[in-house]
Amino acid sequence: MKVLILFSILLSLNINAKISTNLVFKTDDIIWGFDFINKSKIIATLKDGKILEIDLKSKKSKELQAPEVVVSGQGGLLDIHYKVINKIPYVYYTFSKKVGKTLVTALGRAIYSDGKLSKHQTLFESKIYSSRSIHFGSRLAFVENSIFMTIGDRGERHYAQKLDYHNGKILRLSLEGKSLSDNPFYNTKDALPEIWSLGHRNPQGIFYDSTSKQLYSSEFGPRGGDELNLVQKGLNYGWPVITYGKEYWGPSIGEEKKDGMEQPLVNWTPSISPSGLTIYTGDKNSKWKGSFFLACLGSTHLHRVVLKNNKLVKEESLLEKLEERIRHVRTGLDGELYFSTDSGKIFTVHQ
Repeated sequence: MKVLILFSILLSLNINAKISTNLVFKTDDIIWGFDFINKSKIIATLKDGKILEIDLKSKKSKELQAPEVVVSGQGGLLDIHYKVINKIPYVYYTFSKKVGKTLVTALGRAIYSDGKLSKHQTLFESKIYSSRSIHFGSRLAFVENSIFMTIGDRGERHYAQKLDYHNGKILRLSLEGKSLSDNPFYNTKDALPEIWSLGHRNPQGIFYDSTSKQLYSSEFGPRGGDELNLVQKGLNYGWPVITYGKEYWGPSIGEEKKDGMEQPLVNWTPSISPSGLTIYTGDKNSKWKGSFFLACLGSTHLHRVVLKNNKLVKEESLLEKLEERIRHVRTGLDGELYFSTDSGKIFTVHQ
C-alpha cells in the first residue's frame, strides 16, 4: 500500500511538472476578453470600461479610446474581437448599456488604425426584460460574414423560452449588427429575428470549429448543471425547463430531459463555472491539439475536454494550484495557448 501511495504521489508530481505557465502581462482589473492583432500585439477589455493594446515583446500597454459603458454587477466592457473587413481593420466589442431603465447587452465596433480606435458605433442593442445586473453572456464568434453573440437570461429564467425577448439566447447577426433572413425565426410572428437558439442560462463561452464547421458554447448552470453544447439552428437548449442543476437552496428546478429540448454534450455537477471556450489549434502543445479548453471561474482551473464524434472521451483539470479565477482562453497567432484571469493577468500555458 505504501509503495502504491508513493507511486501515486510521484505520478502526480510528474504530471504537474509537465504543465507550466508564463506570465505575459499584468494589470489591476478583470481582463474579460482579448484577441490578437498580430503575433506581438493583443487587444483586451477590462471590465471597468477600458480597452488596452498590449505589446507582448515589451510587456507594456497603452489605453485606447473606449465606448461609454455602464459598469454594474456583472456588466461592463466584455468581449472583444479584431476583424479585418474589406481591408478595414475593426475592433468589435460587447458591453452593458442603459436603454431606458434597463441595462442591456450591446454590440459595438470601432476602426483600428495606427494604434488608435476611432469612429465608435453601436451596432446592436438587445431587447431584455430584467431589472438585474447579472448573466450578460456576451461572447462573440465570427463565422464567414456573420456574428454569433451570446446573451444570458439576465436572472429572468423564464424569458429564456420566450422568442419576443433576447434573454437566454444565442443570436446571429450580420457584420453590421442586423438580423439575417436565413435565421430560423426570421419569419416567425412576434419572434425576434436575430435569435439562432434559445433556452440558455448564461453562455459565456462560444467557439466555431472551422474544421468540423460546428458551433459550440459553454454556459453556467445554477448549483451544478454547467454545460458544453453543440449549438444548432433553431434548437431549444431547455433552460429552465430542463437542467442538471438545482436551486442554490437545494430543490430541483425542472426535469433533466424533455422531448424537443437538447441535451448538453457534457454537463458538470458540481459546477466548474465555465467562462471562455476554445479549441486549441496551435503548434506549441502537440498533445493538446484539437482539445477543448474551458476557462473556469469558481473552480479556479483550466478544464481540458477531449471529444470524439461529439462524445466525451477524456477530461482533466489543469492549473488548480494557481488559484486564479480564469476568465477567457484562446489560441494565439503564435501557436501558444493564452488565458486571462480576474486578477488582471494574461498567461501562456505549456505541457
